[in-house]
Amino acid sequence: MGETLIKVDGLSKKFCLSLKKSMWYGMQDIGNELLGKRHGSDGILRPDEFWAVKDINFELKRGECLGLIGHNGAGKTTLLRILNGLIRPDQGRIEMRGKVGALIALGAGFNPILTGRENIFVNASVLGLSKQYVDSKIDEIIDFAEIRDFIDSPVQSYSSGMNVRLGFAVAAILLEPDILFLDEVLAVGDITFAIKCLNAVRQITNNAAVVFVSHNMPQISRFCTRVMVMNHGAVMLDSPNPSEGIDRYYGLVQQLQQTSGTGEAEILSVVLIVNNQSIEGVEPTIPHGAEVGIRLKLRINSPSGATISVNIVDSAMNMVVAMPICNAMGTLNFFPPGIMEVHGSLGLMELTSGKYSFTIRVDDSNTKVVLTRAQGLNPFRIISDFAHWAVIERNIVPEKINILATS
Repeated sequence: MGETLIKVDGLSKKFCLSLKKSMWYGMQDIGNELLGKRHGSDGILRPDEFWAVKDINFELKRGECLGLIGHNGAGKTTLLRILNGLIRPDQGRIEMRGKVGALIALGAGFNPILTGRENIFVNASVLGLSKQYVDSKIDEIIDFAEIRDFIDSPVQSYSSGMNVRLGFAVAAILLEPDILFLDEVLAVGDITFAIKCLNAVRQITNNAAVVFVSHNMPQISRFCTRVMVMNHGAVMLDSPNPSEGIDRYYGLVQQLQQTSGTGEAEILSVVLIVNNQSIEGVEPTIPHGAEVGIRLKLRINSPSGATISVNIVDSAMNMVVAMPICNAMGTLNFFPPGIMEVHGSLGLMELTSGKYSFTIRVDDSNTKVVLTRAQGLNPFRIISDFAHWAVIERNIVPEKINILATS
């Protein structure tokens, strides 16, 4: 087992909704400390106060990456800022060993008037690093950040992507940390730079402890060795199985059901068929690779009839599958006025792990006006620890091997 680099015991932090009361409470806390009383020791919430982080306990060893996930306002960034020493906790104890690097806010610590090169040397001096050491790393930092043409320009002229490139390069290369805190830093910039950052952090993780906050579940699943799910400041789950943590996180996501349109059509019922059996429940779980169908019952009042589209969206309401109901010729089916039931097969459900729902739209067949559009219908979750590939043909030449994806 690796050396324990981070140990957190009973960590809590409370904030106040009212600015005036927050200032008054702060003065009271300072006065209590001058009298020898421990800061925030009573653990009692005063009016308008709430727990941003409550009773957090964990240990992180060298070589581990902890993924912090949860909805906005769950306390992830607050916890990261406490660990980095930017915010003082009200209760609890933190023990950390080794050099600490952090990238919590884009361009945090950069002087906007100074150039990128000057900011590198200023950050190095704050960290106590010698000029000789920085000189040996400066080209590597600039090349990693991919801003050589702008390195001698003021940072205030940088885009957010350039800021995070430079900040990440300084934190990852210049410091060579034992502990690294990252808060959504890979959400800015193109996919090429994100992959470069992931590869760099993966190398850092071999000899460091990393705490990684992200809403990108594919990155969490591929990168983290542990996942901690937070909700309203508390830890709901701390699991060494990232897929378990991601599944719990998706269980917290509320997908809003909304209906719009002229009202000349109505969705009466939507039933999922999994492996030839009707699935019922508030939020059923479907295994990856299962045979899935749908049974749709609706009423159409428009005299000119309608066309129907069935779509699957993810938890962020991004469309992942579009299925307009077509005939054998590939053109949209015409549905006359009245009540009808439509059965269809969605094939093998080979979506990645996550939470999904249906969006069904009914359009007037002549005017194309939306008669009804219902989103957030029949939310379901997919469980997929992995998908394996079955080799169905072997060939001497590697590039001629034909493979078939199975679940």
